Amino acid sequence: MKILFEISHPAHVHQFKHVIWNLRNAGHEVKIVAREKDVALQLLESYKLDYEKIGKSYGSLVQKAYGLLKTDYKLFKIAKEFKPDIFVSRGSPYSAHVSYLMRKPHIAFWDTECAVLNDLLSYKFTDVICTPMCFRGNIDPQKHIKYNGYKELAYLHPKYFNADPVVLEEIGISKDEKFIIMRFISWTAHHDIGLRGIKRGSELELVKSLEQYGRVYITSERKLSGKLEKYRISILPEKIHSLLYYAQLYIGEGGTMAVEAAVLGTPSIHVESTSSGIATGELSGNFLELRNKYGLLYFYPDQNQALEKAINILENRNSKRKWKKKRKKLLEDKIDVTAWMTDFIERYPESFYEYKRCSE
Repeated sequence: MKILFEISHPAHVHQFKHVIWNLRNAGHEVKIVAREKDVALQLLESYKLDYEKIGKSYGSLVQKAYGLLKTDYKLFKIAKEFKPDIFVSRGSPYSAHVSYLMRKPHIAFWDTECAVLNDLLSYKFTDVICTPMCFRGNIDPQKHIKYNGYKELAYLHPKYFNADPVVLEEIGISKDEKFIIMRFISWTAHHDIGLRGIKRGSELELVKSLEQYGRVYITSERKLSGKLEKYRISILPEKIHSLLYYAQLYIGEGGTMAVEAAVLGTPSIHVESTSSGIATGELSGNFLELRNKYGLLYFYPDQNQALEKAINILENRNSKRKWKKKRKKLLEDKIDVTAWMTDFIERYPESFYEYKRCSE
């Protein structure tokens, strides 16, 4: 079977890498296409995953409209030559459009409830949309399949991930020294439109407040000021999860990294709100489940509330130990997401009908 995977974000590399290796080991032919976004291409190269570039990330809505047409065309040309049997993506409109034109199935592994524009552009042209069971969005039940996990478990489950303590040596920190990871995003993604995070100009003040409890390291999609640049993490992007595992706290705007920290057993705080001032975590099924059921992640609409919670966590010497116990409970409850995705793709469409029967 020929399978075309689309990568449009660094998290997609992590989500699909083990699935791709599984499918290739089973004898299937896999083609990877990718858009230039943050360190996505660098990650593909670090894992020796060959790809063809189909575009980049665009900023304004006008640029995104132009980019949609341009990327659709580039992907169509590649797909016509490769002749895939199945398209797989995170819910990409590009794969949705091209698969529809080629009359081939498109499987989307999706988990974002607030990406209205993306949903409008992709749902109609997608054959099946797989989401976590906690997903709260409105999807046609004839296309919707749920699984008991999160995309982050596809690469951070202990079966696939072991933290490497060498990363601590690389940043010059001892195993006993406390440190905090902070993230800033670029706010150029389609699902970031109308949202806001840490107030511009207040970042350094937040860093200084947190520095009282340990070193602060920043990972950022956007350019940092001179005073903030010295806090930027200087490690290979594929090592960030090991650093997250050993951190005392994660705090920032990146939703994916907030969930990654949580499933690794690191206290996690997400700062993001809608234009009306509602924390976006209130609209996200996996965020709500990770807070309400497992107590692994917290989310706030502004950094003042987030900082108060951060200090509360950092002042408790047992926080990290408590989070490791919470993580153990989470892992006991959830499935092997990589194995599930591999099986679903490999046996499609039989897998789809099987899961639909089980859910009825």
